[in-house]
Amino acid sequence: MSHGHSHGGGGCRCAAEREEPPEQRGLAYGLYLRIDLERLQCLNESREGSGRGVFKPWEERTDRSKFVESDADEELLFNIPFTGNVKLKGIIIMGEDDDSHPSEMRLYKNIPQMSFDDTDREPDQTFSLNRDLTGELEYATKISRFSSVYHLSIHISKNFGADTTKVLYIGLRGEWTEFRRHEVTICNYEASANPADHKVHQVTPQTHFIS
Repeated sequence: MSHGHSHGGGGCRCAAEREEPPEQRGLAYGLYLRIDLERLQCLNESREGSGRGVFKPWEERTDRSKFVESDADEELLFNIPFTGNVKLKGIIIMGEDDDSHPSEMRLYKNIPQMSFDDTDREPDQTFSLNRDLTGELEYATKISRFSSVYHLSIHISKNFGADTTKVLYIGLRGEWTEFRRHEVTICNYEASANPADHKVHQVTPQTHFIS
């Protein structure tokens, strides 16, 4: 199904079109588990630390008690360090049904501690956003550009005309691989996994498919 609009270098599709049961869809957007939240930054957030709250389980995306709102103007800049290498496949940006909803998103890979001054450079991908009130609209990345990402910066550069921007949920879909010097830990979703059971002494990294 086409949405009949352009996305400035990337397409979008409803997550519902993936025809997955909710538990599978929630697993697909499990990359939030692979974010180093202690080091995550959100520049120009009105309340310190609130930017971390929008990276939450897909099933909790409609929880409006966790959100981030911009402070001095409409821009927000998320610096997102991962705990391994990520192949990023898609992003969901959910906001309110008003002009505070983001209208443009610019992605940069592997620029730690990025500042607003750095956003003058060419982004790896830019999306024109539509209002998404349910967390169902996914923007597909150019996987060739985002196949080995250890740090992702999301620049919300515009909204639909409000003085400040409000984001309720950011969902990330893709694959995660943890590299170690002498061993590789294979990620899984067992209820109570023993990490010692999943250490493999070999050179080839093991990839866990989240999507």
